[in-house]
Amino acid sequence: MIITDQLGQQVQLAKTPTRIISLVPSITELLYDLDVGDRLVGRTKFCVHPQHIRSQVADVGGTKNPRWDTIRSLEPDLIIANKEENTKSDVEELSKSFPVWVSDVKTTADTLGLIESLGSILGSPTKANQLRLALDQVIEKSCLLSGSVAYLIWKDPYMTVGHDTYIHHMLETIGLQNVFAAHTRYPSVTLEMIKEHQPDYVFLSSEPYPYKEPHRREISNSLPQSSVILVDGEFFSWYGTRLLKKSGYAQELSDILGPSISLS
Repeated sequence: MIITDQLGQQVQLAKTPTRIISLVPSITELLYDLDVGDRLVGRTKFCVHPQHIRSQVADVGGTKNPRWDTIRSLEPDLIIANKEENTKSDVEELSKSFPVWVSDVKTTADTLGLIESLGSILGSPTKANQLRLALDQVIEKSCLLSGSVAYLIWKDPYMTVGHDTYIHHMLETIGLQNVFAAHTRYPSVTLEMIKEHQPDYVFLSSEPYPYKEPHRREISNSLPQSSVILVDGEFFSWYGTRLLKKSGYAQELSDILGPSISLS
């Protein structure tokens, strides 16, 4: 059986996969929601959903430093990777020994395509369609905010998101304008650069850098014209079915922020 991944690459499978390794935390969760979690034999140390996974599925290391010996010992018949989260060299090396299917998700439309593709590959099309329909409804109801925002994912240096990222698309989905949309990927910025853009909001993500209240207070003091908010990084960066579990988060943000008023 020949399947095509989200990079357009063809992958040869001998049969419907029954021994899967996921190198992508959000896809690990999706496999359970597709009712094929019992086929998962390996996952990364960052795969934390569902909660019981750490005790039931082998840890194969990090997304960017997988343990080769562990992966080989598990004898997977499919490895699922991601263009952004896993390195090209790791994917190429793994592909020499195992079928590797690579995802590439930058929009919610890509997420819907991901769910449909994996549902078809893994023999769970009905469940995939149910998830797609439910996700469509959540996305439709998420546009609740307005205003401009700078979204920070890292510190020392501060890093934000450009227009070609899933986080940027999620900001747009809930109605916000990314003040660094002219950039690509994850540019480094300074507080002075953020101040020049005068965003209504500055969002401090819970991941990958774990921003906490002391960081919020410090940045608020430097950016008095913006409302600085700690936000749930999973809502903005975990594609797949995490958005279904966080379906009320856009409303929570709307309640916290209230009507958007330009602070510039």
